[in-house]
Amino acid sequence: MSRTILRGGHVLSMDPAIGDHPGGDVVITDGVIVHAGPSVEAGDAEVVDATGMVVMPGLVDTHRHTWQGGFAQLAADWTLNEYFAGLIGRLSPLFTPTDVRDGTHFGALEALDSGVTTLFDWAHIMNTPEHADASIEALRAAGLRAVFGHSIPTSDPSWYFASERRHPQDVRRLAAQHFNSADQLLTLALAVRGPEMATIDTTADDLALARDLAVRASMHVGVGLLGGQRAITQLHDRGLLGPDLIFLHANTSTDDELKLVAASGGHASVSARVEMMMGHGFPATGRLLAAGIRPALSVDVVAGVPSNLFDEMRAVLEAERLRQYDLLLARGEQPASVPLTTREAVEFATIEGARTLGLDDRIGSLTPGKRADVILVDTARSPLRLSGDVTAAVTFAEARDVDTVIVDGEFRKRDGVLVGVDAPAARARVEASRDRLLAAAVTAG
Repeated sequence: MSRTILRGGHVLSMDPAIGDHPGGDVVITDGVIVHAGPSVEAGDAEVVDATGMVVMPGLVDTHRHTWQGGFAQLAADWTLNEYFAGLIGRLSPLFTPTDVRDGTHFGALEALDSGVTTLFDWAHIMNTPEHADASIEALRAAGLRAVFGHSIPTSDPSWYFASERRHPQDVRRLAAQHFNSADQLLTLALAVRGPEMATIDTTADDLALARDLAVRASMHVGVGLLGGQRAITQLHDRGLLGPDLIFLHANTSTDDELKLVAASGGHASVSARVEMMMGHGFPATGRLLAAGIRPALSVDVVAGVPSNLFDEMRAVLEAERLRQYDLLLARGEQPASVPLTTREAVEFATIEGARTLGLDDRIGSLTPGKRADVILVDTARSPLRLSGDVTAAVTFAEARDVDTVIVDGEFRKRDGVLVGVDAPAARARVEASRDRLLAAAVTAG
């Protein structure tokens, strides 16, 4: 039996029934949380000194294009259309399975390093079945918890439609080959195009496949002017909405559409920085809350924004406060209180992310009986100066402040360093891949 005690930290459980415990302990036995609260006797256990740290659930990223891990900053000055033309249209067709493996592996390690213990890998680069296998191999090697969102190819779609290798057939192959246990770290989902990127008939076919496999389906909606197609309304009119759907962005979806999603039990993920940087529209956080949907958070395009959820927490707070303050000021009213709190932002990045992915029975809070996905945020590593408002300290944190990352009871980062991986080698591989791909894109004109 393996037993670990995280001792003396500020326990931020994200479970209202447990609450917060300054100077508390978290006990992990065989990968399961068995205690989160006041200090207990250590007994026969490894003791980890968490003094001065926030002990909290691992962060959950519900929409990340992890295969772009080697292209940080490439799209920092790109609009959405420029991103579609440059990274999706020009570069992604050049990716070999090895490029996808190296980018995904590095991107997953980057997520772990910043405290993300679970991510939805929105893999819209499945140019061949071998690309899918390479993605799964990379996620497994990184050692984090991941939902692999299989999507369409970004290059030649001929294999997708060919009878012997069509998309549904390959998804079923993956389900049988890689996702045949509910207890493993990797689970399957479909990352579908949706009515804004395809037709409603194609979307219906994709959702039928997801539901036959009993997996989540994720799609982009309300993205800039594409939102005028009223994707959610189309899905509602065809009877396709449901609690197994994750809607990304929804910036230009209408309030009535958001209410339809809420009534169906569906979920939403906000990527505030990408949405504001690339021109999707104003983040829908407050409108989602008003409709009855508590959103999750996601980084989205790691080639366009820094790849950590602390920045997303800050961005979602700043954007929503600005939106509502601006409305008040326009009416001649001075804001009397904040419309969105730091605790809510941390909820979005933890337990709401877990609910969105259908994993809240396993992760998302430090509830005894759940799997031990835990991070330690060192409030002394940078000038956080923990003064009692622990959720504010978390939203003020940076990736470098993550001292320890535990996934399913296993240490993946300790004392500020990733465990069990050769991070410099992973960086060297992805940089070589990036340089070759950029050179090939120039050659191709």
